[in-house]
Amino acid sequence: MGFLLLSCVVRYAKSSRNTKKSQREPQSVSSSSQASSVVSQRYARALIELAEESKKLDKVEKDLQDLKAMIESSDDLQTAIRSPLYSEQSLLNVVGALADKAKFQDITKNFLGLLVKNGRLGGLQKILDAFAGALDKRRGAIAVNVEVAQDLSAGQQKDLETALSKAIGKDVAVSASVKPDLLGGMVVTVGSLMIDDSVRRKLERLKVSMGSGANENTVSNLSEVS
Repeated sequence: MGFLLLSCVVRYAKSSRNTKKSQREPQSVSSSSQASSVVSQRYARALIELAEESKKLDKVEKDLQDLKAMIESSDDLQTAIRSPLYSEQSLLNVVGALADKAKFQDITKNFLGLLVKNGRLGGLQKILDAFAGALDKRRGAIAVNVEVAQDLSAGQQKDLETALSKAIGKDVAVSASVKPDLLGGMVVTVGSLMIDDSVRRKLERLKVSMGSGANENTVSNLSEVS
């Protein structure tokens, strides 16, 4: 099973690696940013195909949902994923122990080990998002990106998905990201269409109005940020 996973993923990801490095790539924030969306999607598609072939897609999906929750709730786990200070063997031990404790499928455990060996563990969160997005697309759900000033609770995200689904008339899959520089509210984007706004953007418009010296416009815009 592990060998099948390796050949499956390498088939998709090999083209993105121009040269084979003799040493493991640093598991850092920079490596995460370098794991392009194309590479993340390739790893995600490869895992989906293997899980489907093994008739364990639902179980693997549950594993990755649980893994994402673990990462978001653990600063130590986030550090382990991103830090360049851990050796490959140390990281293999970490993901192996985590997978065993969480009772993940062998496919999931082998996949995490492969990310470590390929120096892609730093891009794990992007790969998790790509996996979820690919499944949502298959199921016909509309992808909705939401920027908020602070994390949404599970209940808040569920309520938001319900409200957006009713407004749009179709099932939605919400991907929330935290933007601390937002002063309040949220930015909700469906495709290229922004269907909500933030106080920050209103203040930006106010700033432009003030800079132009148009007092009457400034007064009228004040109501937008009240």
